[in-house]
Amino acid sequence: MSQAKTLIGKAEVTEGLPEHPAVKAILAWNSEALVDAKFEFGELTLTIAPGAICAAAATVQAAGYIFLDDLTAVDWYPSSPRFQVTYHILSHSYKEHIRLRVLLEEASPAVESMMPVWPSANFYEREVFDLFGIRFEGHPNLKRIMMPDDWEGHPLRKDYPVEGYR
Repeated sequence: MSQAKTLIGKAEVTEGLPEHPAVKAILAWNSEALVDAKFEFGELTLTIAPGAICAAAATVQAAGYIFLDDLTAVDWYPSSPRFQVTYHILSHSYKEHIRLRVLLEEASPAVESMMPVWPSANFYEREVFDLFGIRFEGHPNLKRIMMPDDWEGHPLRKDYPVEGYR
């Protein structure tokens, strides 16, 4: 794609954004949940409202995007919202990836666990919790996976001291 087109709001897909199966599925399910959609460099990114991410994932899964390839986070400190959780999802039948993302405020960095949709999210969510401090509500075993249990803080946050807390 030579030019990126953006969908902002809850209404309809703007001219230039392809009739994409994931976009169609999300809009048919709950157009209020879609905050933003971008198609850039041949890849689709859908920004979903925080309280709807698990249901949105189930919706795109039913539309053919069946494999959770990766789950990661970004700390946009000092911007607000501060955190972004990104889910990279693959469709074998369409032979393409899409991204679902959710933006979280610093005061309560928590989002629904993706484990009911993709059980493989288990260790990804634990890693993001450990390194960023983002909670995944409903996760059955949300505890540190990389840092010692008594470690203070979350080392991938941008305001974490370079040499740790002393």
